[in-house]
Amino acid sequence: MQTLLVATNNPGKWQEMQDLLAGLPLALRSPADLGLALVVEEHGGDYPANARLKATAFAAASRQWTLADDTGLEVDALGGAPGVRSHRLLDDHAGRLPDAAGTDADRRRLLLMLLQPHPRPWTARFRCAVALASPDGALDLAEGICPGEILPQERGASGFGYDPIFLLQGSDRTMAELSLAEKNQRSHRARAVQALLPTLRARLGLPPAPP
Repeated sequence: MQTLLVATNNPGKWQEMQDLLAGLPLALRSPADLGLALVVEEHGGDYPANARLKATAFAAASRQWTLADDTGLEVDALGGAPGVRSHRLLDDHAGRLPDAAGTDADRRRLLLMLLQPHPRPWTARFRCAVALASPDGALDLAEGICPGEILPQERGASGFGYDPIFLLQGSDRTMAELSLAEKNQRSHRARAVQALLPTLRARLGLPPAPP
C-alpha cells in the first residue's frame, strides 16, 4: 500500500486529514510516526508558498510522498489580516495581551480585541492551500475558500484555531459547532483537498474515484 506523509504536528489538522483521506487505499503517516522532528520556517508570501515549503521539505527528509497545507483567516475589517500570519498573530502584536500563553484561545481573544473599533458584520474567510510533493521534487497545489463572518462571542466546543468565532456563510452555526463529518463537507481544507484528489490519485497510482 502506498504511504502518504501528512506534514502536520497539529492534532486537529491531523484528525481532519485522516477523515478527508479515509476512503483512499493509503497508509497515512504523521511526522511523529516517522520520527521526524523537522521545523520548517514558513517565510513564504502566501499560502501556496508556505504549503510548498512544508511539503517539499518533509518529502525530501522522509523520502515519502507528502501532503502539507497552509491555512489562514482573512478578516475584511483588518485589511485581510491576519492571513498568512494567523498562527503568529500574538507575535505580531506583542504586548497587547500580557497574560497570553500562546494558545488558540489567546489568538481568538486578541483578534476580537483588534476588531472592537470596527463596525459589524466582520466578514471574513478561511483560505487553505494544500501541496502534494514527491521525494524527487514533483509538486501539485490546490486551494479552498470558506466564507463567513467573525462573531464577538465563542460558540461550540469542536474544531480548533479560530473555529469557535467563525460563523459559516449561509449557516447559523460556527465552525466549532459542526461535527467533524459536517466540517469536512464544507471547510476550506476540505475544499482544497477535494480539488487536489484527482491529481493525488493519479500521482500515487490509485484507482480513480467511482462515478
